Amino acid sequence: MNKSRIFLASDSTCQTYTEEHYPQAGWGQFLSNYLSNFKIENHAIGGRSSKTFIEEGRLVKILAEISKDDYLIIQMGHNDSTKERPARFTEPYNDFKKYLKQYIHGARAKHAIPIIVTPVTRLHYVKGEFLQDFGDYCNAIKEVADEENVLLIDLMTLSNRHLQSIGYDKAKDYYMVSANGEDCTHFTIKGADQIAKLIALQLDAIL
Repeated sequence: MNKSRIFLASDSTCQTYTEEHYPQAGWGQFLSNYLSNFKIENHAIGGRSSKTFIEEGRLVKILAEISKDDYLIIQMGHNDSTKERPARFTEPYNDFKKYLKQYIHGARAKHAIPIIVTPVTRLHYVKGEFLQDFGDYCNAIKEVADEENVLLIDLMTLSNRHLQSIGYDKAKDYYMVSANGEDCTHFTIKGADQIAKLIALQLDAIL
């Protein structure tokens, strides 16, 4: 019996890294550890927004492979928010939503099931509290989920809540800042694995 596949369209927080990048990792490379009934196809790549992922033909490549009863998980927002890089910036309530709908409609045209995911939290700790970033993008994703009647995983809330539960000292080990002293966005193996676990639990609940 062939397994259904889960295709991942996302950025550097999700992509699969080679040993040369150790200890950096993305949550997509650990998802198969928790979802044994699915085959994971990780197309995530660093530096891409919802727009540039499409412009580079990466969505077309996924849609050429995806088929009935497969899933397409879309986690965008980190790179869409970079105004200083206009080539990949998208306005949250306008073109960002339009690009997300291209992923959704493309998957549905192939009789696959789209799932949209809010951006994963960064290690943004101020006055004893982990802050939630990308507010407009998270809201836009939720609007799209409602407008398109599509499955949603609110990873920003889930990941932020998890960090709150373990505290800053343990949370720091999840991020590359613990290895290089500066990167509070990208994950270590430990962090990526934990995010994969959070996502898998949600998928188990909704699939």
